[in-house]
Parts: sequence; C-alpha cells; structure tokens
Amino acid sequence: MLRNKYLTFILFFIITFSASLIGGLATVSFKEPWYSTLIKPSFNPPDWVFGPVWTILYLMMTIAIWSYWHSKNKDMNTVYIYFIHLVFNSAWSIVFFVYHNIFLALIILLILISLILVLIVRFRRVKKMSSYLMVPYLLWTIFALILNVSILILN
Repeated sequence: MLRNKYLTFILFFIITFSASLIGGLATVSFKEPWYSTLIKPSFNPPDWVFGPVWTILYLMMTIAIWSYWHSKNKDMNTVYIYFIHLVFNSAWSIVFFVYHNIFLALIILLILISLILVLIVRFRRVKKMSSYLMVPYLLWTIFALILNVSILILN
C-alpha cells in the first residue's frame, strides 16, 4: 500500500507539473517583448514572484488530488474535473502569452475559477484537507483575474 501511495504521488506530481511546464514554456518563449510593452496596474507583482508562488501552488494541488485519490469515497468524476482544470490552467498561459489574446485569457480564467470552485466543493465532501489546499490557488487565480481585467482595460 505504501508503494502505491508513492507511485500515485509521483504520477499526480508529473501530471500536475506538466501543466506548469506547458504554461512556463509558453510564458518564457513568447512573453517578451510583447509583455514589456503592456501597461500594467500598479499592483502587478514583479516577475520573480510568479515562479515561486506557482511552484508552491502546484505542489499544494498535487497533494490535494493525491490525498483525495486515497480517500475511501472518492468520485472519479472529480478526478476528471481536476484533469480538465489543468488543461484550462495551461491554456491561459498559451492564450495570453503566445496568442496575446487578453480577452480570451480572461474567459479562460473565469472557467478556471469555476472549475477550482467545483473542485473545492467536491473535495470538501470527501477530504476536507484537499479542499483547504486548493483555497490559496483559488485566491491567486482570482488575483490573476483582477490583473487580467486591469491589463485588458489599460491596453
């Protein structure tokens, strides 16, 4: 059983951080010079903040889904929603940084936030710790939405 827990953690880690890798590659490859030309709100964090924050959030997401997976009453539909939400998570970086489509990125964030809320509710029914681990991610994504809206308005 312990071996199974390690293997599933590694699997969820790889899947979750794949979303991070895809988003990160899109950001690094296509961010500049476009992003530097945008007018950003005064509360826009410095670029160096995003990497550490996202790394911590992806780790928390991994622990949340892994913990949920090992719960007695898990529902596979919740796991599928988790995977779908990762697609939207990666899609935001691609749409924003690769295609420079600020408005469509905003729509993706709204969908992503909705999916995170669904996950929090569904996790809470089975494994409260998993739902709590998703709250900082929700708050950061709401902050990203505020930044996205501000950039859309300013540009």
